[in-house]
Amino acid sequence: MAEKFKNNLKCICNNIVVFEIINDVECNWGIHTLIQCPKCEELFTVDKKCPAFQNIELLLKNNNGLFSKKEQSDYLENSHSL
Repeated sequence: MAEKFKNNLKCICNNIVVFEIINDVECNWGIHTLIQCPKCEELFTVDKKCPAFQNIELLLKNNNGLFSKKEQSDYLENSHSL
């Protein structure tokens, strides 16, 4: 999964960046892999949707083909809820 974010992608801040990958970040519901924009410093979960961080759906709008339909489905099905 991390390989997807080692390429230039468009962030929600409208900059084209290579995201920094941050492993093993803890939230109230578990552990995540995050990516961080080096420009705006926004954090996004890449393993499952979590209310503590931005979700990857925002990046998918600007980066067609980043996730397959199955990857999108898995991301949402494994989400944390409040």
